[in-house]
Amino acid sequence: MKFSYNWIREFVPGLEVDPHSLERLITMKTAECDGIAVSGELLKGAVLARVLEVENIEGQKNVKALVDAGPYGMKTVVCGAANCRAGIITAYVPLGIKTVSGIESDGMLAAADELDINRDHAGILELTADTVLPPVDHAIEIDNKSITHRPDLWGHHGMAREVAAITGHPLRDPADLSLLPPLGSPVQIEIEDFHLCPRYSALVFDNVTVQPSPLWLQARLTAAGLNTKNNIVDLSNYLMAELAQPTHAFDRAKLAGATIFARPAREGESIVALNDETYHLSPANLVIADASGPIAIAGVIGGRDSAISAVTTSIVFESANFNASSVRRTSSALKIRTDASMRFEKAQDPVNTLRALARALELLPILSPGIRLVGGLADNCAELKVPPTISLDLDWLARKLGRVLDPAEVRRILEALQFKVSDDFEVSVPTWRATKDIAMAEDLVEEVGRMIGYDSIEPQPPLVPCAPSFDPPEREFLRGIRRHYAAQGFTEVSNYSFISEEEAKRFGFAPEDHVRVLNPIAEGQELMRTSLLPGIHRNLVENAKHFEDFRLFEVGREIHLSNGEKPIERPHVVAAIYSRHDDGRAGLMELKRVSGGELRPAAAMAWEHPSRAAEVVKHGQVVGRVFELHPNLIDSGRAAVLYLDLTQLQQLGAAATRYQSVRRFPTSSFDLSVICPAREYAATLETAIRGFAGELAEAVEFVTDYQMPDARKSLSFRIVAGAADRTLAGAEVTAIRERIIEGLRGLHYELLV
Repeated sequence: MKFSYNWIREFVPGLEVDPHSLERLITMKTAECDGIAVSGELLKGAVLARVLEVENIEGQKNVKALVDAGPYGMKTVVCGAANCRAGIITAYVPLGIKTVSGIESDGMLAAADELDINRDHAGILELTADTVLPPVDHAIEIDNKSITHRPDLWGHHGMAREVAAITGHPLRDPADLSLLPPLGSPVQIEIEDFHLCPRYSALVFDNVTVQPSPLWLQARLTAAGLNTKNNIVDLSNYLMAELAQPTHAFDRAKLAGATIFARPAREGESIVALNDETYHLSPANLVIADASGPIAIAGVIGGRDSAISAVTTSIVFESANFNASSVRRTSSALKIRTDASMRFEKAQDPVNTLRALARALELLPILSPGIRLVGGLADNCAELKVPPTISLDLDWLARKLGRVLDPAEVRRILEALQFKVSDDFEVSVPTWRATKDIAMAEDLVEEVGRMIGYDSIEPQPPLVPCAPSFDPPEREFLRGIRRHYAAQGFTEVSNYSFISEEEAKRFGFAPEDHVRVLNPIAEGQELMRTSLLPGIHRNLVENAKHFEDFRLFEVGREIHLSNGEKPIERPHVVAAIYSRHDDGRAGLMELKRVSGGELRPAAAMAWEHPSRAAEVVKHGQVVGRVFELHPNLIDSGRAAVLYLDLTQLQQLGAAATRYQSVRRFPTSSFDLSVICPAREYAATLETAIRGFAGELAEAVEFVTDYQMPDARKSLSFRIVAGAADRTLAGAEVTAIRERIIEGLRGLHYELLV
């Protein structure tokens, strides 16, 4: 936001601090400034000048003008403006002699945008002999984020109040409430919900002349970063920039009936706004309406059909206060953000509506000579609440600040900021600071601290004992899970907790079983996920476009509905191995190893390969699944997926680790190949082999399988035999082998021996 240096000085008599010094003071004590720009730099030497003669230049659109430049004497100027003609009074700027179109041109005749008066470049200024050119100004730009909690600082008078407190100068109030007439307006105000519209005030004027604003007003608005249009619209922008109070003028002749309504929009209503866009409204949008329907979107933008035009002669000038959240929701829903909506979103002071009207009563006769007030004031408002007082303990203040202050200094600071302070330091908060800004004693500490300067407080180490903090068990557990998968070569991904209805349906999840987001941050993120699978599937599809093999994992939370209660969040981990060329078995075997559990065949889910799905079992409990992604969900290659419930894993705890001494005696191993049906599970045979091998079999490992031509397969296992107290004799190893062979043959398996 831009602040005019000249404008601030009007409210702080005697202020002599230069713009750059003032910028630093504001940054250190109030809000962060982004820099200073000179506004109207060419005005420094500009004067009124009369064009005496104009001569065309052959072959050029430019003309040669003889100009009476007042104190600069007679000048010859080459000008390209279409309205340059003999007799016109305009602005002359002495820029020295330059050759233009082969002719020496001494200085220039200026357009309005070149002098930063407005943004018009259609031609040179057309002025009158009594015109006073505005002075050069400096625009101090302040970061909007640093004043988002200070609605009073969205106007020049609010910033001037800060400057007066910082520099110790008096503050002049531009609003004279004694100018307001008594109640008795020809228009009536009806407010349906005072929560949405705490106050609505208006005045009616006749004999209005719509015309360009004087140059001083145009230049001031331009310095503040606002556009100019005509005297009535410019006045509305001027009041907003001065008092932080948005206002609006309706053409009274275009209004239906004598009552203005502040109400929620009716279902099916729409409005064509000042930007010529049509907006379809809902009851969630507050509108200003007449008897025929909406004439403005409250706090956001006015309607085109009731707008001021060149033929307007009677206006309703309104100044209102709206609920900040309501304006923000409407602005976001309709995707329209204006200077007015930005201020209303910050929670404006309801008292400010009358201040803006009082200021308008002072300025309108200047901007539209002959204008006449019709009737009195229209004002409808909720009961205005008096902000509660705050007790300020000076000893407590000293402890909080780290510096002892004289009570008189504390009082001076607070009163300079226009707080009222009693003898026992009961502090009354001004209404413009009581709208979600100052509410407790800690807020007053900040007010005092920033005004004395935080650099005046000597840094001291904390005087309280410090002890290291420890992460809660769940966080440390999740960190361990991440370390485990990263150590296995997996790359961690992080997906949003939101998915689209299409993604939910792709995995067979019913959208109605999800928590629905009322204000999704983007299209396609309207549901909160009940599974991590849609996100990891998206990662697989995108990465498969660029890589032939990769590993991914994510640790995240599922969000589940809970019978009207607060949704339940359960942490899960999903890991995936993708390969473009192999048959996918290696990925499944790798995930079995990584899972640390046993696999038990299970019926496939809708998103799983029909014959490649299993449950992961640990300590007798099912904690997740290993499966290959269904071919319909991935265009090429194979993706093996591990999905585990981390809540169950944490509850089961890690298996106890027992010390084993280093083996002193060697082991013996041998391989066996078992011929079995093509759909036989290796785990079934592995369990049988363990049972037949006995206690001396230290390990039974699946090695490989081979598909035979007759719809059978051969499964190979390696059996490791050994004893802790001796080396097994050949006969003992042979006996183990024979027991296994006889046992398997007894189960009708054929062996290759």
